Amino acid sequence: MALLSYDVIRKAGLVMALTAWETYVENRIGEAINSQLRLIAGSHCGEFIRKRLEGELKRFHNPDASKTRQLFVDYLGVDVTDSWVGLNADAATNRKALDNWINKRGQAVHRSKVNVPGATAAHLVRREDLERAIRFVKMLVETTDSCLEQVLMGRNGLL
Repeated sequence: MALLSYDVIRKAGLVMALTAWETYVENRIGEAINSQLRLIAGSHCGEFIRKRLEGELKRFHNPDASKTRQLFVDYLGVDVTDSWVGLNADAATNRKALDNWINKRGQAVHRSKVNVPGATAAHLVRREDLERAIRFVKMLVETTDSCLEQVLMGRNGLL
């Protein structure tokens, strides 16, 4: 019974880490848009963009590399995924890694395994996997923030 409990906790930890990534992406694009729309806040154009983003974020689930890239390109003109260099991997490798983690999150949430008596089933999320996923999400946040600071501050003449 203890093994099942640990497995459930590790799966929940993975789901929470990637849900934190989803929340970060949604909040970060919102902050950046608010900053960019300061001059036209309250105008028809500003409200149109803000409402369009709100609608898109309601449909924004499972923020893999492609969806995240498209969101930032569409609203800010920045491909943040090019900045995802870290943890001894280049951006392309880390884009694939994010997609793999998102896929594993889906498996943890939507697929329950049936235990066969006498058979030892492999765990979907090992402790090392969970620790690696958390480090990975932290790296994505740090590199995305750094990219946006450089690009957006440079556009605003603040660098």
